[in-house]
Amino acid sequence: MIRSEILKEIAPILRDQLVVCNIGIPSQELHAIDDQPTNFYMLGTMGLASSIGLGLALAQPKPVVVIDGDGSVLTNLGTLPTIGNNCPDNYILMIIDNGSYGSTGDQPTYTGMKTDLAGMARAAGCETVIEVQDVDTGPALQAALDSGKGTVMVVKCDSGNAKMPVITMDPVVIRDRFMKAVAS
Repeated sequence: MIRSEILKEIAPILRDQLVVCNIGIPSQELHAIDDQPTNFYMLGTMGLASSIGLGLALAQPKPVVVIDGDGSVLTNLGTLPTIGNNCPDNYILMIIDNGSYGSTGDQPTYTGMKTDLAGMARAAGCETVIEVQDVDTGPALQAALDSGKGTVMVVKCDSGNAKMPVITMDPVVIRDRFMKAVAS
């Protein structure tokens, strides 16, 4: 499976959650698959979805699911110790690890070689870390939400992008409708 196929599978689970989605193609895919006011699409700031989602989870009680990528997490490894030491029970970081920088041309990341993001998350102090294969993402995400524990999920999948349109919604509109969803 590629990332867009995973997003299609988990879209019904995500509808009841606050979602912060990684920049570029992941946000385009989620937007095209199931646009919701509860989805915050990152249109810039590579590497910060996990940090923004953590702040959101710390600031309010609703579940927050961050959809991030291996390349993005590798650009901001400092977020893992911050998550490990401050992870609230309403926070799920789902790292879709396709072994590539998908939004910039599928150049390989080190997770396709020797780098182990789940091991790094554990070493950073993250207590609940699970590794799943792409086909098991839906049940694993639902189990993480049901557990009521802060969780880091590393989802291994194939590299590849679906052809999706660019998000034409103004970033201010994305922000405003998301803020309304958080407040409701």
